[in-house]
Amino acid sequence: MIAETVCSAVAAAGLGVAAVTAYRKRFLTATRIVAYALVPLGLVMTGVVEWAAGTAFSPVAWAGFGVLGAAWALFATTRAVERRRGGTRKERKAAARSAQADAVAPAASAPSLGQGPRSASRPAAAPRATASDDFSDIEAILKKHGI
Repeated sequence: MIAETVCSAVAAAGLGVAAVTAYRKRFLTATRIVAYALVPLGLVMTGVVEWAAGTAFSPVAWAGFGVLGAAWALFATTRAVERRRGGTRKERKAAARSAQADAVAPAASAPSLGQGPRSASRPAAAPRATASDDFSDIEAILKKHGI
């Protein structure tokens, strides 16, 4: 009951401040103040204030928040450990099996990837521009702007 009275008083005070602001011909600011002043009144009328006051002083509600926090912490911890290990247990086992199947035999003389198609000649590299060519376009832009 006290919370509802305080919220109503805050709303009335806000409306008074808005009236003074509107009297000073600052209508946009006065409208914004009215909007802020009506929020606590709307919360009282919808019953949110009563629910929040009942929750704030209830030990069962705080225990519930504690349980929710513990559950969130457990979820976050398991997710962090799963990321650090690299996936779920099934994924790690499948990756280990595929790595063993693709391994190179100890007596192999050639790499497992093979030589691959290589061309006899490499393409000629494009001639590199000199330092003066690199900055010529920048110098032109600066001269254009008088810098």
